[in-house]
Amino acid sequence: MRVAIVAESFLPHMNGVTHSILQVIRHLRGRGDEVLVIAPSSSWMDDEAPAEVEGYPVHRLPSIPMTGYTSVRVAAGTVNRVRRILADFAPDVVHIASPFVLGWRAVQAAHALGLPSVCIYQTEVPNYAARYGFPWLEEVLWQHVERIHDLATLTVAPSTFCVDQLHARGVQRVHLWRRGVDTGRFHPSRRDEALRAELAPHGERLIGFVGRLASEKQVEDLAVLTDLPGTRLVIIGSGPLEESLVRRLPGAHFAGFQGGEDLARHVASLDLFVHPGESETFCQTIQEAMASGVPVVAVGRGGPLDLVDPSRTGWLYRPGDLAGLRDRVRDLVYDDVKRRAFAEAAFRSVQGRTWPVLCEQLVGYYERAVRVRTRQNQVFVRTYLEQGTGWDGWLVQR
Repeated sequence: MRVAIVAESFLPHMNGVTHSILQVIRHLRGRGDEVLVIAPSSSWMDDEAPAEVEGYPVHRLPSIPMTGYTSVRVAAGTVNRVRRILADFAPDVVHIASPFVLGWRAVQAAHALGLPSVCIYQTEVPNYAARYGFPWLEEVLWQHVERIHDLATLTVAPSTFCVDQLHARGVQRVHLWRRGVDTGRFHPSRRDEALRAELAPHGERLIGFVGRLASEKQVEDLAVLTDLPGTRLVIIGSGPLEESLVRRLPGAHFAGFQGGEDLARHVASLDLFVHPGESETFCQTIQEAMASGVPVVAVGRGGPLDLVDPSRTGWLYRPGDLAGLRDRVRDLVYDDVKRRAFAEAAFRSVQGRTWPVLCEQLVGYYERAVRVRTRQNQVFVRTYLEQGTGWDGWLVQR
């Protein structure tokens, strides 16, 4: 297949969207498919942004930094510009990752060209509005999300919560596509006793979080855990709120951004993983913790509802119930036998959720989108011919 991947964010900025795209690209390379990536530039000079990934070209569009979060870039340009890029590449399908700004232009361009598009719903942007001080924008943003996904040939969402959420907003043609986990890299064998001795010099139980240090992750909620005796918080990640969180979480260890084997060592060396963010459409870091043999306490909304099996692999607590968060953590952190049992169940629960399996499922969605769009185009042509408009009228519309 020829696949155009339109990325709302991409390398060198690493997040859940970028991680998923890289896994898909590697899988398509293994299949022998042709890929073009369309993404925002990383800066005006574009010094750090790779020109190709896995041997595939990356077409960079000019971008501007997001206010207050300069590592995130918003692509400039018009629908016509994206349409020209797509027309030149002539893909069989357009994969649009976490569409919002560039993705909205891409879905319009693909529709105008009669190309099938698969939109990957991955970020609950409307929910961010209140957290960034604009609660009145939430409904406006939801209407924008609806427009994007209504125009797509089909949408895939990472959790049953998100599928139901989009259906409730009136979005049709939504399918479930979860995320894979690298069970080779994230594994209990990565536990590092030397690292544990550094982080817990007095034998503390390590309670960890991995993710961007930004408002939507609600890392400040972990302040309710800072005074638990015999424990220490480990915060893995970077972001605009790092300085304020250092003040709000006294005694916590801030490990900064970790990647590759270093991330695997840090996660496997934890005793308990916590995630308080209520806007997670999936939460890949939960799967990585489970694959590392670490049980989880997470908020009971969004992706964690599918990932955490309460009383077996971890605990969920009600959104906003920080006393519940503290109680659930206490239940596991001070009971070694129960925590080990939960850890073993968590490890078993993610085996088989590999990226090759999930990516091949995505290819199946590509093929479905091609069939759907082919039927739509045939109906479109037939309608024009029956109306006597002829091929000239059809070509004008295309």
